Amino acid sequence: MFVMTTANAPLPTAAPAPVWARRAAHAIALCAVPSGLWRIAMASGVYVGYSDQVLRDVFDIPGWGIAYVVGLSVLAELAALFPLLLVSDRWRPLRPGALAALAWTASGVLVLVALWQLVVAFTVESQTYMSSGTAQTVWGIAFAPLFAIPALMTAATWSYAQRHRARGQA
Repeated sequence: MFVMTTANAPLPTAAPAPVWARRAAHAIALCAVPSGLWRIAMASGVYVGYSDQVLRDVFDIPGWGIAYVVGLSVLAELAALFPLLLVSDRWRPLRPGALAALAWTASGVLVLVALWQLVVAFTVESQTYMSSGTAQTVWGIAFAPLFAIPALMTAATWSYAQRHRARGQA
């Protein structure tokens, strides 16, 4: 006969993530795709607005720059999948408090990175390498979704923290 005690009772689970939080987490993963594809196109030799000399001298393409650019795209997409942990009911690699702290830290870093990227994007030096206005427009369209990530990450993190704070108080 099985007797349930506090030692073998299942831990209380948090409420499932709301639909909007799930959508935000999935949108983050999708926001990283256009810039990654743009970088992979650049590494593959597709003309993205940089002259062959700029690709060689600045980005070391062809050469080790290809590994860097493709690796950066893969790393960015893997990082963009992290918020899915905040809405997952199946897999928890960390305690909820530790995951919430990590997510809040990531949200803060993403806000700072987005602000820094705005500064870099609008400096004269960063725009001198592109050869045409069309290339700059395509670049802008490919990288613009990245600026939604800090707000989406903060929303998903807030939802996660609220759900797990409520569980701790119950």
